[in-house]
Amino acid sequence: MKRTGRLREWWLGALGVLLAFGVCEAVSRAGIVRRSYFPPASEVLVRAVELAGDSVFLDGVGATLRAWALGLGLACAIAVPLGLLFGSVPVVDAAVRAIVEFLRPLPSVALIPLVSLLLGSGTETKVALVTYASVWPILFNTVYGLGETDPLAKDTLRAFGFGRLSVLLRVELPGTAPFIAAGIRISAAVALILAVATEILAGFGEGLGIYIAQAGLAADGTRDVLAGVVWAGTLGLVINGALVWAERKLFPWTPAHRGTGVTG
Repeated sequence: MKRTGRLREWWLGALGVLLAFGVCEAVSRAGIVRRSYFPPASEVLVRAVELAGDSVFLDGVGATLRAWALGLGLACAIAVPLGLLFGSVPVVDAAVRAIVEFLRPLPSVALIPLVSLLLGSGTETKVALVTYASVWPILFNTVYGLGETDPLAKDTLRAFGFGRLSVLLRVELPGTAPFIAAGIRISAAVALILAVATEILAGFGEGLGIYIAQAGLAADGTRDVLAGVVWAGTLGLVINGALVWAERKLFPWTPAHRGTGVTG
């Protein structure tokens, strides 16, 4: 039953992709939109495949993924300990709540000029912005997960003489792990968006966003721009799929994955 449900999801997803592809192809071929503005989907797909053999382009993709991985890793290293601290010590949470609520709504894209001025337009800027944007989903998911931890399990450990640190490591952290994983999955998408957007606005250097920005300046670069966008979307899809698979393998007991668990 589980396998049938997952296959059905895959087929429905593939059908949606094919329908979108067909609509884009038909709109362009019929001349409803000028081909210079909106080339056929088949030409864009062919160009995206051709880019897979371009070593310079792949080096740029690698630069984007390095900034993405570094920023996301730093966000995890910052957000998880802070989330555990805020969630387990109410006094600290109350003291910093106003600061957190002030910083959280600030759009990361709006900080690109300031961070670029301070750090330049290299990898440091991308990593800093990715880290800032990725911290919040992980932080709030960690705090929320601590609030959902089974109080009976914590009281049982305390009754046997275990201290606050032991309760945190033995009960609270394992119980919060699925929430942290969900926060990381959300932040992974945000991190990729910020990495590419920072490169696009920077306009020079190396990266997938740089390729898109430079292609947009060419007289007939629409096809290359869309091919780069296809690559960005594909990377996001692969990353999200890998993280969802990891969540199902690591936390099959959670309600979100109980009906779609992975066996073996």
